[in-house]
Amino acid sequence: MSNTSILHPTYFPSISHYVAMAQAEELVFEVEDNFQKQTNRNRMYIHSANGVQLLNIPVKHTKEGVHQKFKEVEIEYAFGWQKQHFKSLEAAYRTSPYFEYFEDDIRPIFEKKQKYMLDLNLEIHEIITSCLGVTWNYNKSTEYLKEVGTEVMDFRALANGKKDTNQFERYIQVFDDKNGFLNNLSILDLLFNEGRSAVAYLQRQELIK
Repeated sequence: MSNTSILHPTYFPSISHYVAMAQAEELVFEVEDNFQKQTNRNRMYIHSANGVQLLNIPVKHTKEGVHQKFKEVEIEYAFGWQKQHFKSLEAAYRTSPYFEYFEDDIRPIFEKKQKYMLDLNLEIHEIITSCLGVTWNYNKSTEYLKEVGTEVMDFRALANGKKDTNQFERYIQVFDDKNGFLNNLSILDLLFNEGRSAVAYLQRQELIK
């Protein structure tokens, strides 16, 4: 039986997302779900000089009480979040071993303007896998299933960072002398600190099922 995992595509996903992807034979991205606020669909966490920093993308909301498919959620560009997010990444990772190596790959995300949050997250997947030097193809879900059955590993709950209690092995972080090791941040933290060694790291971690 093939090892198929289903996940939500999120904004520069957490390390736990990439552990699931690195260990899957087949990937399915959930694209038929309703948008839920306060999840990693439109946010990431990085290691700044002051500790964990949340970077959140504002989205255009529909009327209260109206369910909206995530694939229909539009990004709000009125607040200049792109410039702010990139400046935050520079401040956090400019002195990391691999920031300059991957900077030109990452920068387009903060310059062009995707209309839909889902499309941005799928573009991020292509960029990150290219940076990692891997090819992880995926299929998209065709309908929303609350339960996916025993033949599929359901990692969709990882999009809710508060429910993700995975603990991973330490690696050197820029500000760990000040803040200690911060666990399970955005994949960018691992990428900028470990480079392509990140793939081997992801493959040897264990996920809470």
